[in-house]
Amino acid sequence: MREGQVSGGVCFLCCVCVFLLHFHVPTLYAQTAGEELRSVLLAQGNAEYEGNEITLLPSAREKFDDMFRTIREARHFVHLEYFIFRNDSVGTALIRLLHEKAREGVEVRLLIDAYGNYKAPHPMKRAQLDSIRSLGISVSLFDPIRFPYIQNLLHRDHRKIVVVDGRVAYTGGMNVADYYLHGTKRTGEWRDMQVRLEGPVVDEFERIFACIWGRVTGEALDSLRYHAPLQTEGHERMIVVNREPGRLSRQMRRAFVASLDAARERVCIVNPYPTGTRSVRRAMRRALKRGVRMEIMVSANVDNRLVPEVLGIQMKKLMKRGAEVYYYEGGFHHSKVMTVDGEFCTVGTTNIDGRSLRYDYEVNVFVFSPETTAKFDSIFRRDVSRSELLTPETFRRRFPLRRRIVGRIFQPLKGLL
Repeated sequence: MREGQVSGGVCFLCCVCVFLLHFHVPTLYAQTAGEELRSVLLAQGNAEYEGNEITLLPSAREKFDDMFRTIREARHFVHLEYFIFRNDSVGTALIRLLHEKAREGVEVRLLIDAYGNYKAPHPMKRAQLDSIRSLGISVSLFDPIRFPYIQNLLHRDHRKIVVVDGRVAYTGGMNVADYYLHGTKRTGEWRDMQVRLEGPVVDEFERIFACIWGRVTGEALDSLRYHAPLQTEGHERMIVVNREPGRLSRQMRRAFVASLDAARERVCIVNPYPTGTRSVRRAMRRALKRGVRMEIMVSANVDNRLVPEVLGIQMKKLMKRGAEVYYYEGGFHHSKVMTVDGEFCTVGTTNIDGRSLRYDYEVNVFVFSPETTAKFDSIFRRDVSRSELLTPETFRRRFPLRRRIVGRIFQPLKGLL
């Protein structure tokens, strides 16, 4: 082949490459990360709500003060759904307040997960539950514990939802327990985050509560009476993802996978047990391979004896692929928050582990707001100052040989821990 023919062929190929780059590569990122996730969530059948307000409650004191104040203002109904509702100072104070509202004619319904109640210190005993009912409060247990017990281990109601008069909803990682205020000897201070929601999105949380309340008690709540969203001056756009075993069993992990796949620049995760599922772990690896900066914050102290070793092995794998893993040392960080590209964030009840993503009832709200996302990112940056970056050296110090062996032995159980 002549030299002129070679150079001409090369020039032609260059022109083709320039054309492809000019017209096709930009289309890969024609949508922002938020727009891409929103499209996926809507395609999965999730509803979108506009015109909402969100208030971050990044401490237990702020959460309980705000929630108690809102319940005191209730005029029609208060609906509460919790995994753990302890018989301690906070639980007693809340029951007292709910009793006052019931005497005023406010309808009060309380749903507690039976296993969460059973395994918690200071659980609600049968006599105490009967006493609460005598105060005019409708209280029920989700999936009561019965012999041979094994059937009660899966599909727990891990949600934390409060709805007041159809105008305010609360969700996040906090149960009703005084250790959120005072900590515990084992873990130290408990860190968690909650959000207060106002606007049309509240109606979705009431629907979720009404569905499981009807399933447990047989009482159908009047949609016209209890589903009455109010317009606010808010501007936040939100999508609620609800996970229910069987009917909506894959919704949550698909939402997390889609969030990770949408990321272009940065992902920040705060979660107590981010061992993931296979699909979520693969999405994390894909994001890292694309060059996304991934920061993950886990706790040095947790409330589960086997989780630290199992989690440590998983965090080392992500560290080796380029993730920045921080071990929070200011207590037990129980928060469940993720932000992506500074564009959207999600907060709710879901742990990024096998239990939450495969078995339990969960709920998360996805907020498409740079302003709210920036607030969560700011909290993350503050918490980094109380954390230690995982490196090969710090991993060996945190996980000596015995702990590494334990972690590898129990790796097959990570989907259940």
